[in-house]
Amino acid sequence: MVRIKGTIGDWPVDLTVELDDPEWARLGKQLQREVPDAPPPAPKVSQDEAVWLSAQALLRDGGPVSGPQLLAQLDALAGGNGAGKRLLVRLRHCAQVKVENGGDAPVYSWVNSAAV
Repeated sequence: MVRIKGTIGDWPVDLTVELDDPEWARLGKQLQREVPDAPPPAPKVSQDEAVWLSAQALLRDGGPVSGPQLLAQLDALAGGNGAGKRLLVRLRHCAQVKVENGGDAPVYSWVNSAAV
């Protein structure tokens, strides 16, 4: 069952569509035939891989950041201090990450992969 609520112009719309399982299957097949250029479904990514990709994006998009600041962000991203520390170590060993001495704390920055 699908319920559609909203308005068309000033007219309120409250529509319920009910189909049996075979009808839903037939509708799905018909839609696939009508949209042949639809992109293939994205490959499934594990939760760990998704967090790793997010950690890389955090550093890549955020610019240079001190180790303690980065660790706090990774803790929040990963949902805990232990997981955040593992991400920090993984970033430290990543070829696209540059770690420099920043005085009191190391400074992490993203290096353009084309320049590596």
